Amino acid sequence: MTTEIFKNILSFLLLVIVQVLIIQNINLSGYIILLPYVMIIIILPFETNKLIVLFAAFILGICIDYFYDSSGIHASACTFMGFSRYYVLKYIAPRDGYDIGVKPTIEDMGLEWFLRYAGTLILIHHFFLFYTEIFRFSEFFKTLLRIILSSLGTFGIIYLIQFLFYSNKRRA
Repeated sequence: MTTEIFKNILSFLLLVIVQVLIIQNINLSGYIILLPYVMIIIILPFETNKLIVLFAAFILGICIDYFYDSSGIHASACTFMGFSRYYVLKYIAPRDGYDIGVKPTIEDMGLEWFLRYAGTLILIHHFFLFYTEIFRFSEFFKTLLRIILSSLGTFGIIYLIQFLFYSNKRRA
């Protein structure tokens, strides 16, 4: 239990550092904005209390807002994503429910399940973030294109991270 909490805190710190120092400086035409830090909320264990998820999501958003100088937009989007996580998990739950000790990763749940789960949460986050950032309907379709392309890019980075760092059973 304690090692799992330590691993989650370490993942939190590493993903925030990578987001702020490396990925923030990647420019892909302004339409693709990579935000893999949301993986922290996605990979929290199924048993995590809803209030802890909300608190962790809010703290994550505040950390990103501090470095991006974005006055609370990331905090609100992450908190909304953390709130939505429970309902997404409930909607796509297996018939028998989730097993204890199983994590919401590609390795434990499979690619199809993870695509529905993470894809939905990433779309929710990006939709909230980009429309809150623009806050007008005059650029609705341009913003929608940014959401779709950024969600695909973010999911690709998260898939790559999962492939590189979370697939220990397959390599051994």
